[in-house]
Order: sequence, then C-alpha cells, then structure tokens
Amino acid sequence: MGPKTAQVYATIRQWLAEGRLAPGERLPSERTLVSELAIGRTALRQVLTRLVTEGAIEVHGRSSYRVPAGPTVDVPAGLERWQLHGKRELYDNRWVKLELWDVEPPGVERFEHHVVTLQRVSIAAVLDDQDRVLMLWRYRFVADQFGWELPGGIVDTGEDGLTTALREAEEETGWRPAGLEHVVTFQPMIGMVDSPHEIYVGRGAEKVGEPTDLEEAGHVQWVPLSDIPGLMAKGDLMGSGTLVALLHILANRAKYTAKGAN
Repeated sequence: MGPKTAQVYATIRQWLAEGRLAPGERLPSERTLVSELAIGRTALRQVLTRLVTEGAIEVHGRSSYRVPAGPTVDVPAGLERWQLHGKRELYDNRWVKLELWDVEPPGVERFEHHVVTLQRVSIAAVLDDQDRVLMLWRYRFVADQFGWELPGGIVDTGEDGLTTALREAEEETGWRPAGLEHVVTFQPMIGMVDSPHEIYVGRGAEKVGEPTDLEEAGHVQWVPLSDIPGLMAKGDLMGSGTLVALLHILANRAKYTAKGAN
C-alpha cells in the first residue's frame, strides 16, 4: 500500500471502530468514497479488497459493500438465575481459593457447590511474516507431559492484560512483540473454576535477548501455522489458552497471515 491507500484504509478502519458505519449498514458508493476520500477508484478498490479479506466489510451485490451484521441468533428470554445464599471458605492463598457456595437453581433444591478461584491470565500469540507462531516446548509436571504452548502468565496487580501479554512474551521467549490486540476473553472451566483467560494476537517481533523467566522458559521456536492441525491431532498442544488462540487464528487466516489472503 502506498501512503494514500494506507491513509484511506486507516480512515475507514476508524469509521468502523467509532461506529460511524454500524453493523449491517452499507458503505457509501464507490463514487462517493472516491470523492470524499480524494482517492482514485483503482486504489480505493485495493483498500476495499483488503478490508474484505480481513473480514472488516463484506461484498453486498455488485461493487457494493456493507459492514457485517454480526451474530443473528437471539438471546433466549425468560430464564432465571441461580440464587446464591452464601459462601464458605475452605482454603485461600495467592494462587488459589476454594469455597463452598450455597446455591439454589430454579426449581431445584439448594445445595453446596465447590468453586475454585484462580488468577486472571493473559496469553500472547505472535506471528511472523512467514506465518509461523512463537511457541515454547515445555514440560508440565501435573500432566507429566511435554508439549507446545504460547507464552503467557498471571496478570499482576495494577497491570492490564495487554501489558501482561507483552511482558510475558518477552520474558519467556526473548522476543518483544511489535504489537498485540485483544481478541477474546474466556473461562476454561466455567462450571466450577473462575479464571478469566485473555487472548492477544499480533504480527511481528524483535529478538531482544534470551528468556529471563527461567522457571517458565522452555525451548523457544517459531512453529509453522500449517503444522498446528497436526500437532493438535497428536495432543502436542497444551493448555486451553493455547488452543483457543490458535483456533481463532486458523479461523481468521485472512486477517492474521500473509498466505491466508492468497
């Protein structure tokens, strides 16, 4: 992209981020955009093609574009929450808290349910220009297993998830990400465990040294994204955060990889 197309790309991205173009809304016509953005039609189509490839907009008819409408499924109505009557602490330290919660589901007799509270976690998936992902080959003694993981760790007090993802990637691998964006926050065992996992994805990193977190460090390697389905089938990918992040990337290859746009 030249300077003008890059500027127009950034402008339309800003419109989307600010809600100037709402979900399901059509973009102005190419003629209107050419006039408003002072760009040639051929260059504009390059920008629009990139935005379509990234999933930011979609083609709607001939030479017409719109913002994706988003999920169409309706949220079910009329469901009741469980009632919480109290909590009883069994164990607590800086890593894990175990409690018994006195709960009452709708139409069911109340009972005590074990609830485990763990720390908030942030995970970084970093890609390079060869469509490889930065990973660690590590041993986990709980499962008595070696496997591939993405760098990540606990969000420290006063720290935001992005800062943690950037810090952990550098400490555990010696590579400093060029930038990361938040893509999803999920709970790996929502039925009993409270431990929010935040996933961040980005492209590009600079080698700044060797890993400094020796307890968490493993063998550092750039793993081809094309290898991920096979590693998954073999059971060599460990941790729900690693799986969620890589599945997200595979589902959005056009946005995150150079080859996905081909």
